[in-house]
Amino acid sequence: MNNTTTLKLPVMKTIKEIMTETGFSYRHISQLCHQNKIVYIRTGKKFLINYEKFIEYLNTGDTD
Repeated sequence: MNNTTTLKLPVMKTIKEIMTETGFSYRHISQLCHQNKIVYIRTGKKFLINYEKFIEYLNTGDTD
C-alpha cells in the first residue's frame, strides 16, 4: 500500500507579474500587501503573492 500524500504548491508571483496579468498598478498591489489584505511572503525587498488567493480576494472583496 502506498501512503504518499501529494502537496499542491501555491503559485507565487511578483507584483510586476500580477500587474501584467490584472492591470492593477504597482502601488495598489503593494498597498494590499502592506494592509495584509492579500496573502504574500517577503523575500528581501520582493513581495511574492499567492496568485490563487489574490484571485479569490478579487472575487470576494474585503471581508472587513
